Amino acid sequence: MVMKSKKILWICLGVLDVGIVGFLFVVHILMLANVVGKDPGYIQEFAKGDGLLPYLAGHLSVYGFAFVIPLFVILAANIVGLVLYMKKSLKKSAVTVNDLSDAEKEALKKELLKDLENDNK
Repeated sequence: MVMKSKKILWICLGVLDVGIVGFLFVVHILMLANVVGKDPGYIQEFAKGDGLLPYLAGHLSVYGFAFVIPLFVILAANIVGLVLYMKKSLKKSAVTVNDLSDAEKEALKKELLKDLENDNK
C-alpha cells in the first residue's frame, strides 16, 4: 500500500511541476512579447493597464522574485533530481545466487569446479 501511495505522490508532484513550469514559461513569453524592444513610453502606458502583465511590467522586482527566481530554482531542482535518479537507476546491484536461472547456476558450478581443479594442480 505504501508503494502505491508513494508512486501516486511522485506522479502528482511531476504533474504539479510541469504545470508550474509551464505557467511560468507562458508568463515569461508574454512579458518578452510585450516589453522587449518597445520604447519606454509604450511600456509605461502598458504598465498603467489592468491585469497581471501590466502590473508585472510596472513592478519588475515583483516579476523577478515571483516568476524569474522560482523558475530557475525549479529548473535547477529538476536537473539535480534527474542526475540523482540516473545515478540510482544506473547503479549496478549485486547479483545473488537466488537471482540466477537453473541454467546459469549449472554454468556457474562448472566454472567453479574448473577453477578448483586448476588451483589443485
